[in-house]
This record gives sequence, structure tokens and C-alpha cells, in this order.
Amino acid sequence: MNLAIENILLVGSILLFISIIVGKTSYRFGVPTLILFLVIGMLAGSDGIGDIHFDDSKIAQFIGIVSLNFILFSGGLDTNWTSVKPILKEGFVLSTLGVLLTAVSLGTFVWFVTDFTIYESMLLGSIVSSTDAAAVFSILRSKNLALKTNLRPTLELESGSNDPMAYVLTISFLTLVVNQDLSIGSIIPFFFKQMFLGGLAGFSFGRFSKLIINKIKLGFEGLYPVLVIALMFITFSATDFMGGNGFLAIYICSVYLGNQDLIHKATILKMFDGMAWLMQIVLFLTLGLLVFPSQIIPYMGIGLLISLFLIIVARPVSVFLSLMFFKMKLRRRFYISWVGLRGAVPIVFATYPLLAGIEKANMIFNIVFFISVTSILIQGTTLSIFAKWLNVALPENTKPILENDRYILDLPKSAMSEISIPPESYAVNKRIVDLHFPKSAFIVMIKRNKKFVPPGGATIIQAHDILVILLDKKECLEEVKKVLIEN
Repeated sequence: MNLAIENILLVGSILLFISIIVGKTSYRFGVPTLILFLVIGMLAGSDGIGDIHFDDSKIAQFIGIVSLNFILFSGGLDTNWTSVKPILKEGFVLSTLGVLLTAVSLGTFVWFVTDFTIYESMLLGSIVSSTDAAAVFSILRSKNLALKTNLRPTLELESGSNDPMAYVLTISFLTLVVNQDLSIGSIIPFFFKQMFLGGLAGFSFGRFSKLIINKIKLGFEGLYPVLVIALMFITFSATDFMGGNGFLAIYICSVYLGNQDLIHKATILKMFDGMAWLMQIVLFLTLGLLVFPSQIIPYMGIGLLISLFLIIVARPVSVFLSLMFFKMKLRRRFYISWVGLRGAVPIVFATYPLLAGIEKANMIFNIVFFISVTSILIQGTTLSIFAKWLNVALPENTKPILENDRYILDLPKSAMSEISIPPESYAVNKRIVDLHFPKSAFIVMIKRNKKFVPPGGATIIQAHDILVILLDKKECLEEVKKVLIEN
């Protein structure tokens, strides 16, 4: 069936609805939702019962890039800097050196067991070298898996920040495959340019975005998430235009924004959380439609061999070598090795060889697809089991509440207080967002001239206002007074 304009929304919405309903019940059987999204897409495709013909790699790649923007940006917004800061070095090494070691070790193995050239082998290794942010964020959060000693922030930081490295390696080795006369040294300047400009642009656009969000007056709360979407795409496309890595830029930009005081921050976070789920579903459905199961069957044997080597050898070796200079318990290293989930990102990267038209592009795509599926099935379904075996999981009754989760859910505090604002107070004529209010408290209502004013980030505090404040505990009241009265 060829999709026409008249029925594309109907078919798309039906697939989306089925994915949500099936995904809701999937974990009763221990199956990750991402696999089900892929299966639904495959069933709806040319080889399935839906008979929807879709083989446009360019459109699939475009959908993949847009989806990854939302997924990485949402993950960055949810990244708590307080949790990430202690493990920043480990996460950085895993997302750079770890990815490189994975690509090289797996590429070398592929070179030995296939008839691929060395550059084609390294290209395949590069495509699957990074852990997938969509898979890691989705599975860890849907399972509500709490891990000991900053283990979860390490995994989420690695998965959110290692796609840029894999992208640069993929483009570099694809260039070498296409242009056989180039030397491997010729891609080194490209690598440093991508990473340096990506990091610099990400931080710069983060500061610029904060200024725009807090200074512009839109009048409608619902427009602020739209504004952030525009800033996200500006960050990605402008960085890419300058020759930097757009994926790295939007991740750094979003981490910066997620740890700043923003107007209507809760609304923005909720919207991006929903959009990230939508994009995950759309991305996996699209990739499921793109693949032809009948074409994968001939490569299942070599695909399984490469996948097992990646899971059992390449990933653990890269993790242990990357973390060899850090003090970390052996069981933590083993668990990080096991959470080497591959998902949609490698499949999206595998469309680049297809569009470049290289000889073994179709074979690479099908092997990569098989590796991603087996990774989610083998590793994704056993994360909780391995966490218990390795004793890195927290008991159910001691699971902590993340700061951003608390901000989003607006969980009740344990104490309430009222503070009157004298005319000489620091807070007078200042917006709430500019006060940098403590995380341990928030304003729930403002009494002003015998009327109640609902507070928002753009609300300006006036003299003689009475602020109704909820606090974690009464001891936090002095900190709040310093912010409002003294500063």
C-alpha cells in the first residue's frame, strides 16, 4: 500500500495509537517498548500485514535527525548538574575514548570475520559504537530503576553525550570509504573541528537561549515550549552550518538550560518529556517501516556473531580501558559494560552509507539493524536482573526523588509559611525567575491587595506582597528570607 496525503494521517495515527496501547502493557512480559515499536513498524511495512511500501532512506534519515534532536534535548533538560558533576570525568571519557575503543575493536573483529575492507569494517564499528540515548533513557526510566553511587547519572550522561563522537567517526570513515585516496590522517582536523565548535556553540547557544526565554514577553504560557523548540533547532542547524557537531551542541545547550531558572520551566520540561516519547515512537516506527525483514535473514548469522562480540568483548574492553584510571568498584564497571544498549541511533547512522551509495551499504544497514534489535532484547530485558546480581540496585523503599522529577511533579513539601515583603526588600520589582529561589521551597500563592495572584516565573514581586511558601522543612525558611529580603 502506497501512502497518499489523504490517508497518511489516518494510518500514522492508528500506528501511533497501537504503539502506545501495546507499549503500556509490554513490560508485564518484560519486553522493552522500543522493540514493540520496531515490530509494529515492521508488521505495517512491505513484508508485513500492513503492506505499506516505504524505502526512502533520505526521509527516514530526516525523521531520525529531528527525533534525535528532541530525545537528546529532553535528556539534557532532565540532567541534574548536581548529580552529574561528581562523575563528569568518567562520563566524558566513556563518551569519547570509550566510543573510539568500541569502534576500533569491533571494526577489527569485523575485518577478520568478513570480506569487508578495513575502512568498511571501521565504518560498521563506528555506526554501532555509541550507546543509544533513546534506549537508555526509555528503559531506565520506564523500569524506574534506582542505582547506587551515581551509577544512573553516569549511564545517562554517557548515552546522552556519546552520539556526537559516533557521528564524527561514522562520517569520517564513510569519507574514507568513498574517497579511497585519502589517508586516515586527513580526518583528524575534521574531528577536532566538529567537537570544538560543537561544544563552544552548545554553551553559547545555551546562554543565549536562557536570555531569550527569560527576557521575551510572549503573553501565553503555551508559547514558551514552542520558543524552546525553535531555539533547539537553531542551535543544531547553526552549529552544523558552521562545521560543528549539532548533536553535541544541543545536548550541552539543554544541560545548561535544564539547570537554570527559566520562566514556565515546569511547562517546558513536561512538554519535552511528552515530545521525547512521541519522537521515540515515530522514530522506531519509521525505522521498522524502512527495514525489510526478508533482507535481514541472510545476515542473521554474521549479525549475531558481531552482536555477541560487541556485547561480550568490545563494550566491556572499552569500558574497562576507559575507566582504568578511576577508582570504581568492579561490579560497577561490569554493570556499565552491560548497559551498552544500541537502539535507533545506529540505525539512523546506517542510512548515511545508503545515501552515499557505497557497495556494501545494504549489508551494513541490515547488520546494524540486527545488532540494535539483539542488544535491546538481550541487554534491555536484563538490566534489572543484572543490577540485582551485581548488587548495584537500591531497594524499592530507598529510591531517591531526582530534583527535576520533583520540579515536574510538584510534590508537596512538609512545611508552609507566609512571608511579607517590606518596601526595602531586594525582591521588590523583581521577577520570581530572577530571584534564583532555593530548590527546597516554592511559592504557591501571592496575597496582594486582598486578592490572590497565582505565581509564575514572570510574576513581579511588589512591596507589601504576602508570599505563601511551601518548604521541605522549616529550617529552609532562613535561606528563603535571605533571597527575598537581604540577598
